[in-house]
Amino acid sequence: MPYDYHAPLREMRFVIERVLDAPSSWRACTAFVDVDAETAAAVLDEAARFAREVLLPLNAHGDVEGCTRGADGAVRTPAGFREAYRAFVDGGWPALPCAPKWGGQGLPLLLDAAVREMLDACNHAWNMYPDLLHGAYETLAAHAGDELKARYLPMIASGEWLAAMALTEPQAGSDLGALRTRAEPQSDGSVRVTGQKVFISGGDHDLTDNIVHLVLCRLPDSPPGSRGLSLALVPKVLPDGARNAMHCDGLERKMGIHGSATCAMRYEGATGWLVGEPHRGLAAMFLMMNSARLHVGLQGLGHLEMAAQNARRHAAERVQFGRPIAEHPAVRHALLRLRVLAEALRVIAYRAALALDEAAHLADAARRERAGRLAALLTPVVKAWCTHHGFHGASAALQVFGGYGYVREVGVEQTLRDARIAMVYEGTNEIQAIDLVQRKLLADGGATLAALLDDHDAEAARCAADPALAGFADALRQHTGAARDGFAALQRAVATDPEAPLRVADDVLAGLAHTLMAWAFAASARAAAHDADAGWAAAKVARMRYGVQWLLPQAAVHWQRVAQAPTPLPAAAG
Repeated sequence: MPYDYHAPLREMRFVIERVLDAPSSWRACTAFVDVDAETAAAVLDEAARFAREVLLPLNAHGDVEGCTRGADGAVRTPAGFREAYRAFVDGGWPALPCAPKWGGQGLPLLLDAAVREMLDACNHAWNMYPDLLHGAYETLAAHAGDELKARYLPMIASGEWLAAMALTEPQAGSDLGALRTRAEPQSDGSVRVTGQKVFISGGDHDLTDNIVHLVLCRLPDSPPGSRGLSLALVPKVLPDGARNAMHCDGLERKMGIHGSATCAMRYEGATGWLVGEPHRGLAAMFLMMNSARLHVGLQGLGHLEMAAQNARRHAAERVQFGRPIAEHPAVRHALLRLRVLAEALRVIAYRAALALDEAAHLADAARRERAGRLAALLTPVVKAWCTHHGFHGASAALQVFGGYGYVREVGVEQTLRDARIAMVYEGTNEIQAIDLVQRKLLADGGATLAALLDDHDAEAARCAADPALAGFADALRQHTGAARDGFAALQRAVATDPEAPLRVADDVLAGLAHTLMAWAFAASARAAAHDADAGWAAAKVARMRYGVQWLLPQAAVHWQRVAQAPTPLPAAAG
């Protein structure tokens, strides 16, 4: 049985149209007034065809061949990648969420998120190349000067040129304040960038003639630490056609995503131009990083969906002890858990994407501000929780395949290897938990969390109005209350022990993720309960009820740890 993928289009449309009621939101956004459910469905249908017919056939081959570096130092992607990318550009896909002003289609980021899920499911390594484009586009649109915008934004929006994000250095991973790359101002307004960067996805390749690097660096008068960083746009090819003084010194040999060129880059007085204000580069780069974190979360969701689909197909066909293994309770649990997690995480991830759309385009300023705060709170949860289950879900799916799952030809072992990196890059999941606790919860005294939980109370009330959904209402109230109590415990702990939030940050994120899943189960059950397709609706509600009964109880462990405000940790080394 081939490792295959069928985009869950009905589920995607259900979340977009029924659970989130995105078409109503689009009507309140001037930029999206012409977007309706039919338009969205057409986009998703075509994206599903491209993902399965163009990208999926390249996935296993790209994993085996990987990227190579020629004698001239140039990086070459696996066979077929370049042609697939040309088809992607010709189809207008990079421009999907970009503004018409810069040659984009002006469609919602929510649709782009659904497209990204499909691309990642079918070929994560290939999608690494265009995945950074929208973040680069947003960063330049918000912070670059008019001349840089005019020169680079149309080419980035169209996908004719790709982008790379150059942050990490050998001595500086999560600690960006330790960066050493220098930028020397020139009399013509440019800068000369010198330094080394490592783990640069798409730092060099053969998919496009030019690659636009956004490089974190230090000016000569830079104050120490992360507050002194600046951001420079450093293109592979300069406006006059000359090759810039930047080189790929090597390709990393990795556990997975072999078709993605992960480069060690060297800048030797490379010409660049500052993006945004001097010493304010990190603030500008966060636009790109936040977009990338949503996309990384979608990578996890894509892997989880791919693994779940193939595990279900295998279990339906594999006969042991006289019946398909899908009928055995242990395997039924595994299959249900995978499917229910994918459905819940899709709701949460799409909710974050919709909030980003609303933060940028709602006419009402107060609603824009509220949506922006919600998007900021959801982003670390989406990144960490989706990638966690992308990897662990692939591992559980491999278990369903038994020994066959460990064999390369079956396919699930590649999903497992490819999924692992998403828990590490764009800020490790531990960094996401710290960001959630310090910047998104404690920093505003819990105001954004309170607004989110008020929305959950409203959903619980809607479910309670239908006796058949009373169990969902009760579960949502319980988990909303647990989140409120957990945050109160966090505030008490930090008042006397500043390190306490860091010790329980992972548990806070996991606890809040379960609260969001409780909301996803309730909202999905309510939206499905009266669907015209009674059989589909009953199955959907039953899966959501399984999630409440079998997945949500784990939250109690996490909130219990938060409430206990554990004592300082003993030394782990020595």
